[in-house]
Amino acid sequence: MSNYVKFFDTTLRDGEQSPGATLTSKEKVEIGRQLARLGVDIIEAGFPAASPDDLYAVQLLAQQVGQAKNLHAWAGEPLKVPVICGLARANKNDIDKAWEGVKDADHPRIHTFLATSEIHMKYKLRLDPEEVVERAVNMVRYAKSLCEDIEFSPEDAGRSDPAFLYVILGEVIKAGATTLNIPDTVGYTTPTEFGALIAGIIKNVPGIEGVTVSTHCHNDLGMATANTLAGVQAGARQVEVTVNGIGERAGNTSLEEVAMAISTRKPIFNLEHGIDTPQIVRSSKMVSQYTGMVVQPNKAIVGVNAFAHEAGIHQDGMLKNAETYEIMRPESVGWTQSNLVLGKHSGRHALRARLQDLGYLLNDENLQKVFERFKRLADKKKTVTDTDLLALVNDNLQQPQEIYQLVDLQVVCGTLGMPVATARIRKPDGSVVVSAAIGTGPVDAIYKSIDSVVNLPNNLQEYKVNAVTDGIDALGEVTVRIAVDPSTNGMNPVLSPQTSEQSARTFNGHAAHTDIVVASARAYVSALNKALEALGMKAGVQ
Repeated sequence: MSNYVKFFDTTLRDGEQSPGATLTSKEKVEIGRQLARLGVDIIEAGFPAASPDDLYAVQLLAQQVGQAKNLHAWAGEPLKVPVICGLARANKNDIDKAWEGVKDADHPRIHTFLATSEIHMKYKLRLDPEEVVERAVNMVRYAKSLCEDIEFSPEDAGRSDPAFLYVILGEVIKAGATTLNIPDTVGYTTPTEFGALIAGIIKNVPGIEGVTVSTHCHNDLGMATANTLAGVQAGARQVEVTVNGIGERAGNTSLEEVAMAISTRKPIFNLEHGIDTPQIVRSSKMVSQYTGMVVQPNKAIVGVNAFAHEAGIHQDGMLKNAETYEIMRPESVGWTQSNLVLGKHSGRHALRARLQDLGYLLNDENLQKVFERFKRLADKKKTVTDTDLLALVNDNLQQPQEIYQLVDLQVVCGTLGMPVATARIRKPDGSVVVSAAIGTGPVDAIYKSIDSVVNLPNNLQEYKVNAVTDGIDALGEVTVRIAVDPSTNGMNPVLSPQTSEQSARTFNGHAAHTDIVVASARAYVSALNKALEALGMKAGVQ
């Protein structure tokens, strides 16, 4: 048995199914490129049958991340080109859409699934076990006629009869499946149970030696990582994970936890993987900012407190020998301390060099935009930290095309009167209008003044403010999430592959500024522009 574990990242598919974590095509490509730099083996790019938007995003990833010529041109160096995978329910329409999405990749894969637990077969599929086997075999065979690399998942395998799993898995191997993924769809199993399930499959399924066995665990009982590692110890050689563990309900297995467990406990696992671990923190920050899902401070590996030591006895031990309280070095996962101090006298070359050290490869246009904002920030702060730079870069990369542009903003608020916001906004046709509004607070007033110009009905679902660094001169980051009703003309709803239910599209906006009122306005305009872009509107068109 191979000692190499493949990392199958489903941040862009299962992770995006987290409530409110909708990503634009541009954001998916940026994350996909970072996943390639991180070293993942397979990227599940999306669920192409969900909507035309999802299909287009998967196609972009197949072309920009899944083709060596484009990936290497972006990176400026050879990178391992990941397999690009599309999810499909076990029907021809979904499989056709998945193939349409991934076919341009150098290494395409179709991933199809069908439920196998008694409760799912009886109440969701309303099929007998024999019918489930027949459909699975037929759809795997059909997918195989389109694509050589086929993955099959028996949904809710954690609650399925193992004997039935042995039968259906053996049959789909005959039909052409090359990877068998075993999902604990509802996070029900314990590590002992899941490890035994994987071991039983490897022992009892005919033809299993010729395919890869995979794990896909959810975190409903907080055991996703433990279950995944138990599956690996039992012989699974692919793990399905997401950055920061995001995903439906309580989330998925965390990529960073599995990668660092295997790396840190080599004598226990005796396994290898291709993850470039110093890229972990940067990947975590990018996914967090693009999805608007904040990483909890005590999150293993990537939380801001993961390597913080406050207790006196811990600090004393750390000063004597770091290994007393740290089982891995912060640098090994990408937490870095800059030796290069950047300030208002620093030039473009120094900024480019520091950004490259942090893993950012910006073209001249984006570098110039970041440099201009860096100089403005440096005029206000004595020194600019790495964290400040990360906020500026991610804020710049996240901004959609400026269909509506916030030109100027003024807010009057306090205890003496009603908050009033006045905004000067450039419309798609280039004209500039001034709008004023009264609100219950400054942010409410700002958003009402913007709404009177943009006129896109939406529901503000979330508003978050975060200080990037310590001190009163810190940059403030604001993230907002809006939901646009699916009935809005031209707005494609989101389709769940598991339940086939449709829900409203959500859009995240993010902005960083030393003035959180300005950041609040820019974040809201960013979210609105993403929604308008999804509706097909472009700058310069009324």
